[in-house]
Amino acid sequence: MRLLLASQSPRRRQLLAELGYPIDYITLDVEETIPDAVPASEVAGYLSRLKANAFSAENLADDQVLITADTVVVHRGQVLGKPRTREEALGMLRSLAGDKHEVYTGVCLRTHARETSFIECTHVHFAPLNEDDLVYYVDTYRPFDKAGAYGIQEWIGMVGVTAIEGCYYNVVGLPVPRLYAELKKI
Repeated sequence: MRLLLASQSPRRRQLLAELGYPIDYITLDVEETIPDAVPASEVAGYLSRLKANAFSAENLADDQVLITADTVVVHRGQVLGKPRTREEALGMLRSLAGDKHEVYTGVCLRTHARETSFIECTHVHFAPLNEDDLVYYVDTYRPFDKAGAYGIQEWIGMVGVTAIEGCYYNVVGLPVPRLYAELKKI
């Protein structure tokens, strides 16, 4: 089986490469507009299917599997995407500090003959963090390519995450154990 990952995320690429399958990478240009009717808990799944539908299954070889994914952070029912500015990143982190939130990753797997998708949820608990910690993190790590303005594998994860319920790799951006199980079914 050869995998075709449609993602620019270096974290997803690294995690998938460690599974040992041959991988090719593509970039899909998709307008990620989310209808208001999609609940926050289903946004990641909606986006992963939207990305998969932008690639024709007819273009897949018999031994090829297209993988698309999207990760969102949800805090108190609100989707926190990727921050566009320093202030937006700081605002997201202020809201997460001292509270619990959910990280949802939607994954879609497509072959020339079938499609399957799933959503993985992990609950993340953050310690209260002071303003100096938040400013240090944002200014040093510049988390503008990360949902919720943080990467659990970075400094803030080491000092700020007090507990997780669910898959750690899901918070990084790809629920590898579940993905591996789904690939085995194919």
